[in-house]
Amino acid sequence: MRAKHHVVTVGLIQMRCTAQPMANLKHGLALVEQAARRGAHIVCLPELFRSLYFPQAEDHRQFALAEPIPGPTTIALANVARACRVTVVGSIFEKRSAGVYHNTAVIIDPRGRLVGRYRKMHIPDDPLYYEKFYFTPGDLGFQAIPTPRAVVGTLVCWDQWYPEAARLTALKGAEILFYPTAIGWHLSEKKRLGASQHDAWVTIQRSHAIANGVFVAVPNRIGLEGTVQFWGGSFVCDAFGETIAEAGPDKEQVLIAKCDLRKIEDTRQHWPFLRDRRIDAYGSINQRLLD
Repeated sequence: MRAKHHVVTVGLIQMRCTAQPMANLKHGLALVEQAARRGAHIVCLPELFRSLYFPQAEDHRQFALAEPIPGPTTIALANVARACRVTVVGSIFEKRSAGVYHNTAVIIDPRGRLVGRYRKMHIPDDPLYYEKFYFTPGDLGFQAIPTPRAVVGTLVCWDQWYPEAARLTALKGAEILFYPTAIGWHLSEKKRLGASQHDAWVTIQRSHAIANGVFVAVPNRIGLEGTVQFWGGSFVCDAFGETIAEAGPDKEQVLIAKCDLRKIEDTRQHWPFLRDRRIDAYGSINQRLLD
């Protein structure tokens, strides 16, 4: 399904999170409202915006943050989406059942309806990013959800390093890939590796835009939480990977970007990477290694 309008205005929420979930939710809703006032048609919040980034430690008490879908956060997001007449992409710590939890992105349309749900597929287990302790890998597959302004694909943070995820979402028909994100530097590494880590993060996502001829939109959080400094840098790039809007590293910001979806077809006509794929030769991609 093609979007009904050529130009869609995207709003990305770059915010600082606290230890007070309700305060974070209220603040996030206010920033969504601000984005809508500035003309956004689709607004995306950062990963797990309702809390501090709790996977820095394995702590059973943090499961109390999880909630069902629909639940309090999705209801609040639906209310603001309906009131502002915008599509909202929100990130939820989903309680699916006792002992089964997901890192989930929801898409809520301007009528307040839950029209899409994506469960994070790639789950990291790195120092201060102990997500495998909390999250079951997603089982809904990669999706493209029609909204009034664009066909939207949602992926989440660690997914952003995997070209397979971007490709399959684009092949489903997504025109804009949204990556709700919580990424930052270990303070002990920032001086030595900070610049190269940030550059790699931007480069890999711009490459998804280029390889697939889609827009990519990435909201990140900011602030020092424990020993992780979240680096902000939320950005939107077009279908050939050119950055069209970018936030700074250390301030809250509502980033607004106009995305002309006609750029997708124009780019794909001149750089026909999807046309020239050798789908007959890729059968081994589902193997861990080719020994």
